[in-house]
Amino acid sequence: MSGKLRILLTGFGPFPGAPFNPTMPLVKRLTALRRPAFDDVALSSHIFHVTYATVDRELPELIARHRPQALLMFGLAGRTAYLRIESRARNAVTTLFPDAGHQHARKGSIQGGADAKVFGPHTEKLLRAALATGIDARASRDAGSYLCNYLSWRAIEAVNGNNSLHLVQFVHVPALAHDGTAAPGKSAITLEALVDAGEAMLMELVKLTRQAARA
Repeated sequence: MSGKLRILLTGFGPFPGAPFNPTMPLVKRLTALRRPAFDDVALSSHIFHVTYATVDRELPELIARHRPQALLMFGLAGRTAYLRIESRARNAVTTLFPDAGHQHARKGSIQGGADAKVFGPHTEKLLRAALATGIDARASRDAGSYLCNYLSWRAIEAVNGNNSLHLVQFVHVPALAHDGTAAPGKSAITLEALVDAGEAMLMELVKLTRQAARA
């Protein structure tokens, strides 16, 4: 990847209550983009199995292997009709619902006594980039208390204690039909609209990461 800017895109697989996760085709489409703006960018991708143990094991491995300078993460918010750009990770884990490995979290927090962790000022810029494509996108201060929030927390930790990783961001997407069309009764957003918004956010992230790397 000699000299190229390195960006890692991630999504999640299916989980209880969500047999189809649209972040899988979204990440695949974004990683395959061929644009002049990405000529000197190395895009890699990963789909996490929806378990706490998987995130704890694979996130450090991915950072060590790919040495990303930015991480753009996607997850499914099946009850939300719009794109949610998360501004922070809460110090919260649900003990009510098991992960895809049928494991329950043993306590309701990630780190004892810690405050929420914020992604940073770049979140607002990515929101503006998504909105410019015409999609219904909104800022969110609540990433939930399941795997999406947990991955967000661990990713922000990695920035604060790591290597070449400068920027991380989590984005929640609405449910889709299996063929990529809008999910009836849930959202008017299609896979094509998500790809357009994802591309815009990715291009903005490339610009911001270059600036951060030079600082």
